[in-house]
Amino acid sequence: MSEENDEVEIGEIGLENTMSLEETTQEPKVNMIFNTADEVLDYYKKYANQVGFPMKKRSSKKGDCGELKYVTLSCSRSGIPQSTASNVLKPYPSIKCNCKALLRAGICLDGRWKVNSVKLVHNHGLNPDDARYFRMNRAISSYMKRKIEVNDRAGIRVNKNYNSMVVEAGGHENMSFMEKDCRNYINKVRRLQLGEGDATTIQKYFLKMQAQNAIFFLAIDLDESGRLRNVFWADSRSRAAYEEFGDAITFDTTYLTNKYDMPFAPFVGVNHQGHSILLGCGLISSEDTETFVWLFKVWLACMSGHAPCGIITDQDRAMKNAIEIVFPNTRHRWCL
Repeated sequence: MSEENDEVEIGEIGLENTMSLEETTQEPKVNMIFNTADEVLDYYKKYANQVGFPMKKRSSKKGDCGELKYVTLSCSRSGIPQSTASNVLKPYPSIKCNCKALLRAGICLDGRWKVNSVKLVHNHGLNPDDARYFRMNRAISSYMKRKIEVNDRAGIRVNKNYNSMVVEAGGHENMSFMEKDCRNYINKVRRLQLGEGDATTIQKYFLKMQAQNAIFFLAIDLDESGRLRNVFWADSRSRAAYEEFGDAITFDTTYLTNKYDMPFAPFVGVNHQGHSILLGCGLISSEDTETFVWLFKVWLACMSGHAPCGIITDQDRAMKNAIEIVFPNTRHRWCL
């Protein structure tokens, strides 16, 4: 049977087949009805766990007022594998294998959600026993986060920190996250742990700059615990220079030799004399798509919403994704 025949067309099943979240054994079918988009996501996640494949929200579309209209959920192994390794002879491993399994749903006139199309066939093996290892199922509770941070401040190594929680939970099968997640969380917290008074000092300094010059632009991003996560600033000279020389810019992140290891992220342009000019800069806690989207959005707001015609970056996948989101009409090129 071809993959095209696996997609069920709208109209084969009546609207009366409303799906209950408790019926996790039932396969997805066209015209299933859900009350909200979150219920669609919860159902497909439970179905994916039962069958044995990781899922993700591949795409979505919003209306003119910002309300969600359509959503596509797919197997996490969809897409063509693309390696960002600098050595093409040693590519990074990828789970992507162009799997076509998906579920598409849209909102109805009555506000409920209906499944519009489904593809069930996967081109890879399925294993329900591995469901707890899927990224979508791994989460660290607030209690565990506090325990991890306390043990880390006490000088307990990551592997012993994690093993103590495994013993407390009664075995690895009862853990909702892996040692790798524990290590990543500790690294993130360490970056956010500015010294006592450092975040306040930064904020006071920038507020002083704003008091001296009303055009000085500042944006601060805090995490859920109120800790400084990202910061962006641009003075009047940078904002004025962008109005004259903002057609093409370069963006790069460079680790400075500071105790926080926070990447420094400058926006750089070129003036009429061929000299580099600073068009704003930031300090960020991580180099993922979410962080770059935040940075690009505040920089764009700083520059009155005028996106550049061209932007040059290195071959960073997170930067590429963020540019497509924030600067969809800007020509993106990689540096040499």
